[in-house]
Amino acid sequence: MRGNSTKLRIKPLPPFDFNLSSLIFTGGDPQIRSYDGEKYWRVLGTDKKAALVIIRSTGTVDEPRLAVELKSESELSPADVKKTKRKINSLFNLDMDLMPFYKAVKNDRVMARVVKKLYGLKSPTTPTVFEALIDSITEQQISLVAAHSMQRKLIRAFGEKLKLDGKSYFAFPTPEELARASLPSLRECGLSGRKSEYIKDISALVAAGTLDLEKFKAYKSSEDIIDELCKIRGIGVWTSEMTMIRGLQRMDAIPADDLGLRVNISHFYRKGERLTGEQLREIAERWGKWRGLAGYYLLVAYRMGLD
Repeated sequence: MRGNSTKLRIKPLPPFDFNLSSLIFTGGDPQIRSYDGEKYWRVLGTDKKAALVIIRSTGTVDEPRLAVELKSESELSPADVKKTKRKINSLFNLDMDLMPFYKAVKNDRVMARVVKKLYGLKSPTTPTVFEALIDSITEQQISLVAAHSMQRKLIRAFGEKLKLDGKSYFAFPTPEELARASLPSLRECGLSGRKSEYIKDISALVAAGTLDLEKFKAYKSSEDIIDELCKIRGIGVWTSEMTMIRGLQRMDAIPADDLGLRVNISHFYRKGERLTGEQLREIAERWGKWRGLAGYYLLVAYRMGLD
């Protein structure tokens, strides 16, 4: 199917470095989500239709411009286009003003150096809080390599398939799709029995309207979000904090018990010495309400081999 095409122009709030912000997606599954050095793409769904979103940069860091193409099996309505545009803005936090963050960390010698090298980097956000939560559950207490493999299998097994120009693409599964999944079929994706139960049960709650994850976007207190999420079977503090950063744009949250993050921060602040979660939180206090974003900058800097 050749499909329909809709083109958009988006003007992000500067500074915004599209390449830096997309690098984390390099090497991703091309049928799900990836970045090839020129364009980023993934499937985004609305209430009724899914579209392959292809994003390219046509501007600069200080005058950013994005050219977006939406490809779908049938014509998108103006409402579909509007909803998809909002999700694109969320994907890269395009409306986030980085300058207050840069100002807040300017007296931290390490962060000031990192910020200078990663100027314009914005952290990604999942299109829905549900996606962030499911991703975080799959990553509990295992390596990212193993978790990413499970996530790809989960999306391919239960996500909506979009066929365009002779290729197939997959959207992230909806709560309804995962609620209908059998436990054996979830385990076939590599998930443990417990994680399969957590994902199925949480999906059923969201699908039934009993659990409204999007409501947390209106919460002022991160502690209140953590308290509510931790009442749900399968969700602890780490999973809550990861969900808040990825799905709620809560830059004051930092998953201090994350081993990878402790390694990254130790590399820059403790010369590789082993850090406890409490020690990480002490370091993060200097970043104030921006500690989650600062942690992300250090993660990217570590992966890029920056000193």
